[in-house]
Amino acid sequence: MLIAIIGENCVGKTTLANKINEKLGATIYAGKDYLRMEKNPSAAAETFKATLKAALEGNSIIYLITEQEHLSLLPEGAFRIVLGAELETIKERFRVRMRGNLPAPVEKMLESKHGMFDNLDCDLRLDGNYNMEDVWKALDLQ
Repeated sequence: MLIAIIGENCVGKTTLANKINEKLGATIYAGKDYLRMEKNPSAAAETFKATLKAALEGNSIIYLITEQEHLSLLPEGAFRIVLGAELETIKERFRVRMRGNLPAPVEKMLESKHGMFDNLDCDLRLDGNYNMEDVWKALDLQ
């Protein structure tokens, strides 16, 4: 099984991935982790695409995506979860990550990226108040 959890920074992708992983026992990749697979970035992307495609029928993978450019790595048949949160929630979570300080350039970046996955086709769309029973049902992992 291949699950892509797609969302902006600080929406809870890792938390959701860890909850799913408790039942699934998957390998979790985030963002550009795949670059470690090969010395050449293009070769790494191709290797990772093959790894993701193999996960459709083999060992499970959960891939956390924050950048739109990484959507092209997903093969047909990946289960896509789009996870969102309110902008103020994202800012507060980021502020906590940065030990209480949210620099103006980071705040502007968060604002400019907010909503970038709102219109993306997906299999399951969640906000910060999701119920894991709905996730299990959607993934057929009840």
